[in-house]
Amino acid sequence: MKRRKFLKSLLAVLGSTTVVSFAYPLVRFIAPPGKKAEAERLSLRKDEIPAGESKEIVFNNTPAIIINRPGKGYIALSKVCTHLGCLVEFNKEKGSLICPCHAGEFNLDGKVLSGPPPKPLAEFPLRVEGESIIVG
Repeated sequence: MKRRKFLKSLLAVLGSTTVVSFAYPLVRFIAPPGKKAEAERLSLRKDEIPAGESKEIVFNNTPAIIINRPGKGYIALSKVCTHLGCLVEFNKEKGSLICPCHAGEFNLDGKVLSGPPPKPLAEFPLRVEGESIIVG
């Protein structure tokens, strides 16, 4: 094999490797994520969460909180703040969720009351069946 042909082959292999190493992450970034065939469900007893109280859970690998709002019923919200991803804490005295990082405040429906968060907390589907609370 002549030196010129060897160098051309080597350049072609290295060039192809470089293109693939940049193209694969780009395609993975642009392509939508696959959906799970069966969504996860979580079941709790109603007596675990008295009126005005909350319970922290992990749902689909996301920290979440279920709140029993007096007069309104149960709601399941993500604990991940929409500003920088800190975990919000339930403040029973104020009746709100507070982000400790930048003092963002959310009401018990997940809507922004004050601070830098740009959008409300994510809400998970929840239904009450008899004495059970089913999230998902």
